Amino acid sequence: MQLSLLPDTDTMYTALVQKDSSFEGVFFAAIKTTGIFCRPTCHARKPKPENVEYFGNSKEALDHGYRPCKVCHPMEMKGAIPIWLKPLLDDIEATPNTRINDQSLRTRGLDPARVRRWFKKNHDMTFQAYLRSLRINNAFGQIRQGDQVIQSAFSNGFESLSGFLDSFKNSTGFSPKESKFKNVIAVTRIPTPLGPMMAGASEDGVCLLEFTDRRMLETQVKRLRNYLKAELIPGKSPFFEPLTAELEKYFAGKLKHFTVPLDTPGTDFQQQVWTELRNIPYGKTRSYKEQAIALGNLGAIRAVAKANGDNRISIIIPCHRVIGSDGAMTGYGGGIWRKQWLLALEKKNF
Repeated sequence: MQLSLLPDTDTMYTALVQKDSSFEGVFFAAIKTTGIFCRPTCHARKPKPENVEYFGNSKEALDHGYRPCKVCHPMEMKGAIPIWLKPLLDDIEATPNTRINDQSLRTRGLDPARVRRWFKKNHDMTFQAYLRSLRINNAFGQIRQGDQVIQSAFSNGFESLSGFLDSFKNSTGFSPKESKFKNVIAVTRIPTPLGPMMAGASEDGVCLLEFTDRRMLETQVKRLRNYLKAELIPGKSPFFEPLTAELEKYFAGKLKHFTVPLDTPGTDFQQQVWTELRNIPYGKTRSYKEQAIALGNLGAIRAVAKANGDNRISIIIPCHRVIGSDGAMTGYGGGIWRKQWLLALEKKNF
């Protein structure tokens, strides 16, 4: 069974020629003359239209005898950590207060420019800014637990108290002494078969899970900041490991119910809508009208649709399961093609 609902071939060939990143995860292009298959964004020379066939996932391409392209690496999830970088990130995870300069990277056999490019592309910040954010996040937690500011500064690799104070305030918007009365949302990126997702977690649970290319992401982040009176900083959270594990099982068709704790600040009506979304069974869909009826308010169809759009936790709060009364795939912030993909996945494994 083909998992993705493929667009027409003209649309896919145009996307392939233009290297359109919005089609990542929608299809793979298999080149008959070379026997390889590629992502839509591959930079390799483009074949003639008649020499391309399209598949909804990499398994189908492999089953038809095609080999993965060595230029675009279609077997790797978009946003996944490359093999050459993983040992460095594992070391940083183990000792987040470590200081690593360009010479340290060269000693590890890494090109500093290549590392910078990856972090800029995947985290929209330099490698050094990423390290600094991790140390700030760690220091914030220590101060919240009672450590002295100066103790936290030096234990997290800062060489001067003034430098720590400046970095802390630039990152969080408040001074270290205010930490006991402030909040920080730890953020990370999680690769998925449909592209990377940004995950955020407060002290109470996962409060953000969105595809990084969602147009409303910046607006959602601003609202979350206002609700929780917090800043978003790259860092660790005890909720990220179970969240990642459950997402992997979900995308493998082996998980129907998420258990990771959530933190969903919003209005009373939004809370009701989001709770009702979680009541839609795996593999099933409802219309906006049916959602309004389930809430006991038939006149609130438009309000229900708006609250669906305001959902900040994709997949776990399954707004992708709500469709138009005529069955149309409408209103999904992550893109209609992702909505189709997710519904096809659930229907296949229902």
